[in-house]
Amino acid sequence: MSSHTALPVEPLDVLIMGAGVSGIGAAAYLRRQQPNKTFAILESRERMGGTWDLFRYPGIRSDSDLYTFGFDFKPWNKAKSLADAADILEYLQEAIDEHELEPFIQYKQKIISANWRSDRGVWAVCVEDGHAGQTRTIECRWLFSAGGYYRYDQGFSPRFEGIEQFNGQVIHPQHWPENLDYAGKRVVVIGSGATAVTLIPAMVDKVSSITMLQRTPSYIINQPANDSVAAFLRKVLPAKTAYALTRYKNAKLTLAFWAFCQRFPKLSRKLLLWLTRKELPKDYPVDVHFNPPYNPWDQRLCTVPEGDLFKAISAGKAQIVTDHIERFTESGILLKSGKVLEADIVITATGLNVQMYGGISLYKDGNPVVLSDTLAYKGTMLSGVPNFAFAVGYTNSSWTLKVCLLCDHFCRLLSFMDSRGYTVCEPKAPEGIETRPLLDFGAGYVQRALDSMPRQGPCEPWVMSMDYFRDVKLLRRGEVADKCLAFTVAPNAPLHASVGVQKQGNRR
Repeated sequence: MSSHTALPVEPLDVLIMGAGVSGIGAAAYLRRQQPNKTFAILESRERMGGTWDLFRYPGIRSDSDLYTFGFDFKPWNKAKSLADAADILEYLQEAIDEHELEPFIQYKQKIISANWRSDRGVWAVCVEDGHAGQTRTIECRWLFSAGGYYRYDQGFSPRFEGIEQFNGQVIHPQHWPENLDYAGKRVVVIGSGATAVTLIPAMVDKVSSITMLQRTPSYIINQPANDSVAAFLRKVLPAKTAYALTRYKNAKLTLAFWAFCQRFPKLSRKLLLWLTRKELPKDYPVDVHFNPPYNPWDQRLCTVPEGDLFKAISAGKAQIVTDHIERFTESGILLKSGKVLEADIVITATGLNVQMYGGISLYKDGNPVVLSDTLAYKGTMLSGVPNFAFAVGYTNSSWTLKVCLLCDHFCRLLSFMDSRGYTVCEPKAPEGIETRPLLDFGAGYVQRALDSMPRQGPCEPWVMSMDYFRDVKLLRRGEVADKCLAFTVAPNAPLHASVGVQKQGNRR
């Protein structure tokens, strides 16, 4: 059998879906805390990195600082706190190398469906092998979904009237063409989120003109590119201690600011607009272009390192237009106000299509699992679905803060089950429990998908918490056994393969 499909003896203890930030984090945690567990990572694409490898548009970077976006076990040592995709990919590759994960990652392996077999206590996972062009079935005791929350094969593009008449290029950032030449071109970027505010400063020096066309403004906040406190701590403390303190500080500050915005929405709006006015020329119409109709943090705030977007606007190199699109014309876009934006290239930074668990179909003993009928348990498991865990990060702070806590909790749960001889763990939701949408978040991509997502309950452990420090207590320090979890032993559970087999089976 060729190395890309060679697996240790099945059933695997854990099958991880996705080799992005969450999948690499989960595998590293297993290596550190559960060295006797057999596992593999299946990645549908040809390379690791997930989001950071998929997006190739100019300037792509994180909008969370890398002290909190990095893993808790691996210090971020570079000076800049907002990193670009290349730096993040390098960091992820280092994590793979340090934990010797490469042999356990199999590329071009797309999980189509998974059926839980109660009689044997295993998942039968149907996988499309991109190398061999055929499907195969892999058995595992636990399925861990680390596939992020949106579709990789298509971004969200609303229907624009007359788009087929446009003579220029229309590009979605999720499908950025290699070697796109935009030098000297007139560019319009449709959108006002993180992608749009990243693209404009990255392209501004090469284009003849660039316009951010937004229907609704966003809150945009200037963030220093380097963290001076982190730099100071690195000088006087050991690297791990300095990193842990910076991580704690940044998590605390982000959460405090979020809580302040939730509690004092009017005051926080005033504060954000005051900060924006300071960045722009005196007579700039801030209320038109930077004053959203919603409260701060109802949607994610956009950060711009060193105020790069504000600088581009102040220098007259970029402009913002707040208007509605009437239709595309041959040479650009006609707006509802009657104004025409001439363009050679239109970039539709209009968002994502949310997709849970990589779009796989889940079954339990052959019966489909309807996600909207399930409740998220501690934000990492689903009611009524045995031995299934998933990683979804925070919407109000760094994704990885949550992922590290979930992975730690998962490893502790495996230890608990081993110590008691259990093979199956299933969250059971109380009868008649009140439910609400999984994510309390105003972003369009979330709102469009709520009906197809699991739900959450009114209180712990059924809450999708957005509070890192509350989660530290619940997930890292709290008990793993809980009255809402049913632990059992599968009647015909296959024997456990030793990890030695895994090490031999994966040598290249």
